[in-house]
Amino acid sequence: MVSLREQLYRLVAFHGTFIDTPVLGQLRVREECTVVVHMTDDGCGTIVLIRDHCEPMDAVREYDPTVHESDVKIVAATDGSGSQFFFPGFIDTHIHASQYPNCGLFGKSTLLDWLETYTFPLEASLADLDIASDVYTSVIKRTLSAGTTTATYYTTIDTESSKLMGTLCSKLGQRALIGKVCMDQNAPDYYIEDAKDSIESCKEMISFFKNDLNDPRVNAIITPRFAPSCSKDLLAALGALAKENELHIQTHLSENNKEISWVKSLFPECKSYTDVYYQHGLLGERTVLAHCIHCSEDEADLIKKTNSGVSHCPVSNSALASGECRVKWWLQKGVSVGLGTDVSGGYSADILLSARHAHLVSRHLAMKTDEEKEKINVMLSVNECLYLATMGGAGVLHMQDQIGSFDVGKQFDTQLISLDVPNSNVQLFYWQKLNGTKAIKGIRNQPPLLNHEDIIAKWFFNGDDRNVKYTWVSGQLVHSKDI
Repeated sequence: MVSLREQLYRLVAFHGTFIDTPVLGQLRVREECTVVVHMTDDGCGTIVLIRDHCEPMDAVREYDPTVHESDVKIVAATDGSGSQFFFPGFIDTHIHASQYPNCGLFGKSTLLDWLETYTFPLEASLADLDIASDVYTSVIKRTLSAGTTTATYYTTIDTESSKLMGTLCSKLGQRALIGKVCMDQNAPDYYIEDAKDSIESCKEMISFFKNDLNDPRVNAIITPRFAPSCSKDLLAALGALAKENELHIQTHLSENNKEISWVKSLFPECKSYTDVYYQHGLLGERTVLAHCIHCSEDEADLIKKTNSGVSHCPVSNSALASGECRVKWWLQKGVSVGLGTDVSGGYSADILLSARHAHLVSRHLAMKTDEEKEKINVMLSVNECLYLATMGGAGVLHMQDQIGSFDVGKQFDTQLISLDVPNSNVQLFYWQKLNGTKAIKGIRNQPPLLNHEDIIAKWFFNGDDRNVKYTWVSGQLVHSKDI
């Protein structure tokens, strides 16, 4: 594994420990497991066989007894250290690629001031394709190196730089939805479009992804920035365009109390912020609603009714003092919830960090009640947060049958995690292995017995991109620490 431009084998057998969260709260561990991936000529890698405690070539021959070894590549993560495992690629359901240079720049601002001070000027500058290429290449490589195999991106209002983002995602191998931002009101004079131009730009984007780029991993997503920045005519036209082309939709919802009051003044005929999107045909099973912190019961019912999904962005919500999303509340209502880094309201493009913050935010919610039962109802476990980072995100994107876990028929979107790497923030002592605590000879008082969940918790709270050794999308290597 020394080149990202590998020979395309017909079958690839991955062997080692596979860990995923196929069901909320469940950590599934399969040791000495072989996952066989079938690669098509266009580079699409689908899981076709999974066998526990099975040698790679035995599994391959079970799938295809006639296969020649020259058509098979074996990737083994069994170095004897007890510190490596395959984990599904992370899914970032809300990230502003165009804001990546601003990570960490939110100063003393809250949401609306922050947009004017930092965000709009930077986004406008990306109409320059050289700047856009630099920024977009950096954010794609950064997220891939942190294990993000699927990302739902916002770009800017500029059509050409938005198409460039799609081209770069395809070139670098990331699965992505690319959203050209649409906004025709309540924006600076230097960074605004009219409704007609916005719709024509979206149509151009749709045609580009379908006819020119033609990469099944990369597509357009309809992106009204948020209700205050879009006229009623634009919102309605975008809803119709998404329906006509069966496209995803992404926007922001109920992030900040001041924002909610503003929406109420702009759309007095609507029952709520959520109802604005509903009335304009923007809610549905392919809709991603970022934040959803302050939604009412009626709004939650509407989101559930339309099968829309929620992107929880805990780092951003804390950084901008927006509030604390009640994730368990959404999950208990049957609403799909995933995680978003929300760069650059969020200061990091690492979904594992977002998962940690989701865990901590749920603890802060629990601190607000003295009732033990209520504490349990709001707190998220480590396993639940890892679910949000993978299968939860897949559900939000209506891709739960394609990505998010290790199951036959799904795409092989995966990261190889190594806990024993130089300068790792995860420190495993010699008696601690992925498959549990090893007894130390010659001592009476043994260290505490650990299990898989304990070791995964150490990674969850201490891990970062240094532990992501390789990343694959559709079975293709797209990031390697060896290069």
